[in-house]
Amino acid sequence: MSKTGVDAVRRALAILKSFNAERSAMTLTQIAEMTDLYKSTVLRLASSLEAEGFLVRGADRLFRPGPELWRLGALYQRGLDLGEVMRPSLRRLVEATGETASFYVADGDERICLYRVNSPRSVRHHLEEGQRLPIDRGAAGRILTAYREPANVEGKKIRNRGFYVSIGERDPEVAAAAVPLIDVHGKLRGALSVSAIRTRFDTDARKAAIDALKSEAKALAGLLPASDQ
Repeated sequence: MSKTGVDAVRRALAILKSFNAERSAMTLTQIAEMTDLYKSTVLRLASSLEAEGFLVRGADRLFRPGPELWRLGALYQRGLDLGEVMRPSLRRLVEATGETASFYVADGDERICLYRVNSPRSVRHHLEEGQRLPIDRGAAGRILTAYREPANVEGKKIRNRGFYVSIGERDPEVAAAAVPLIDVHGKLRGALSVSAIRTRFDTDARKAAIDALKSEAKALAGLLPASDQ
């Protein structure tokens, strides 16, 4: 492909990437401002993108992402292995907190540690993938229980708070923080958790863990493969 062709592709991709949750519909002028492209260039590229289904332009003259992006996004989600997105996220949590990071899903009266990355510290909360734990105790268990229907009063409080911290609930020497992992369709996919030896999970450590967990959950939401349930 010629340099001109490569530049055209880059500019077209810049137009598509200029849309986000806050800018789901834009005028020609707004797209030009977001991409630093001339309006004439935007119009030419947007017309090609519209013809191929990557953009649509409504009666209000606003451009919006088109159905072809949805189709490709669905293909991406169906073909993506959950572990491929979870493991890097858990590694980032370990790097941010120095503690063990894990992802749990509910299975009846238990929760299963589906993925985990253990802390590099010699004294740590050690978990194995596939390990089963009670669902009614511990931060991740409390999160999973809170999203069961019908939700009780405590479950509604946890949902509103957006996280749960447990101090010695399941094991007197272990503390943990967890947040729900909810996909773009509003479905609970599991619980992200950071767990540590209780004596070093102080107020500052808990806040850092919660902030890191929320950040990862937000980043993961749009990357999750499609659910069969």
